[in-house]
Amino acid sequence: MSMDVTASTDVLVLGGGLAGLTVALQLRQQHPDLAITVVERRAHPLREAAHKVGESTVEIGAHYLADVLGLRDHLDEAQIRKFGFRFFFSDGRSDIDRCTELGVSQLLPTPSWQIDRGRFENFLGERARAAGIDFLDGAVVRALDMGSDGARHAITVDHAGTTRCFDARWVVDASGRAGLLKRRFGLARANAHNANAVWWRVDGVVDPNDWSDDPAWLARCTPPDRWRSTNHMCGPGYWFWLIPLASGAHSLGIVCDADMHPLETMNTHAKAMDWLREHQPRVAASLEREQHTLQDFLFLRHFSYDCTKVFSADRWAITGEAGLFLDPFYSPGSDFIAIANTYICDLVARDLRGEPFAAYAEIYQQMYFSFYANTLTLYQDQYALFGDAQVMPVKVIWDYTYYWSLLAPLFFAGRLTDMRTIGRLRPVFTRASALNHAMQPLLRAWGECNAAMDEPPSRLLDQARIEWFHALNEALGESSTLDDDAFVATMEANVERMRVLAAEILGRARETHADIDAGELGALVAGAGGPALLAPHWYGAAATADA
Repeated sequence: MSMDVTASTDVLVLGGGLAGLTVALQLRQQHPDLAITVVERRAHPLREAAHKVGESTVEIGAHYLADVLGLRDHLDEAQIRKFGFRFFFSDGRSDIDRCTELGVSQLLPTPSWQIDRGRFENFLGERARAAGIDFLDGAVVRALDMGSDGARHAITVDHAGTTRCFDARWVVDASGRAGLLKRRFGLARANAHNANAVWWRVDGVVDPNDWSDDPAWLARCTPPDRWRSTNHMCGPGYWFWLIPLASGAHSLGIVCDADMHPLETMNTHAKAMDWLREHQPRVAASLEREQHTLQDFLFLRHFSYDCTKVFSADRWAITGEAGLFLDPFYSPGSDFIAIANTYICDLVARDLRGEPFAAYAEIYQQMYFSFYANTLTLYQDQYALFGDAQVMPVKVIWDYTYYWSLLAPLFFAGRLTDMRTIGRLRPVFTRASALNHAMQPLLRAWGECNAAMDEPPSRLLDQARIEWFHALNEALGESSTLDDDAFVATMEANVERMRVLAAEILGRARETHADIDAGELGALVAGAGGPALLAPHWYGAAATADA
């Protein structure tokens, strides 16, 4: 190494992956004259189909990338428009076209995309450099001398044969699972969600439409592009993902409850294929074709974790997987990047204006942790339900409704840091959280006491045909046009719809299990009622196809 080089920067971002490059671009967008440096361990350009989890975006993350950062042209031209989530309840079965299928028959109004992470991060790196951001790839962080009480930070980095010492006002940790600041300050915190994952990529598109020659089944979707969905093949205690990548590869992964499906049964490619032959034989047979050459394979034990602090008055912050990670089932990773980055940018802006920001750092952190805790309830102790073709579709509708009713419109409206409006909404969020915290145990109990039922053959549970559900998705794009009063009224109406839906779900569960433990849900939904929000076949009560 050559002699040390000292440089000053306003914001030093540790990690130039999805979280790090997007926060740098958002800061540059808001502060054209800000000195921003990003240091990334991997050399660029990355290979396409880079081995990174987090290819599927959902509404918040997609809106952040497309509209907040202005990257829609790239997403439309170089990535794949996602055909929603799709779920097949197909454990042990090859006749996929005779299983319950949950998804949309046509695109919903609010877009999302499948992201080839290698291609996308290469694009972000080029965009960052074009925007005047100092992006150092192939750089290794050697030392973190973090200041306190307003003191600046000193970060030592090896890059291109030179040791560089950065004097930084702010440090943002976006180092992924390396968790540089989390390790530096001892911030790691476990959670109770004990799940594992294995994942790999293969050449070529894996198309579910190849699994059937039934013209009626193939014609259910318009366009008939099931392959563009984030496809979930579900069974008790697990799900298997299929995500297409614009580079021509397909991303695959098994995610499972650690007790129900031990990692040791799938922690090599050969074992994973044996596991698929047992649990998803149709998928396994498809992957054995010569054109689906294996690209890579990795596994991760206990992938879900928490963090005790992410935003500090000492001018440091953590974003993305460097702080916490939930579960990939509903693809929330880019959502939490969007949320954390928005809070970080607001804190930096307040600091640059000379405003006190310590109180805001605390408030934003509380909100961020609250979003995390409420979202974790969707996954924790729920994997046993995943093979239940009666209860799980209802759960998916509930979970979507919760997401699109509160957090998503708050972000779309640009009100994540609007403390006045959030103060008005506090009772609304409290009611919604209480409903969700009572609903998840009910769904779990319903699954536990649910008798085996004769599943209606070849049914599509079509989310696009639920009028209010479609409208809730469409309304996300209109959130930013509402004034304060209208926005609050909309959020209140959304939560009241949640209450009506919760009452309906409880009533359906009691029809077959009169003594089911409803916990606190009964009191929360007392007096709620109105026209049915879901038709009977959504509850498995009638053998009617929704095709």
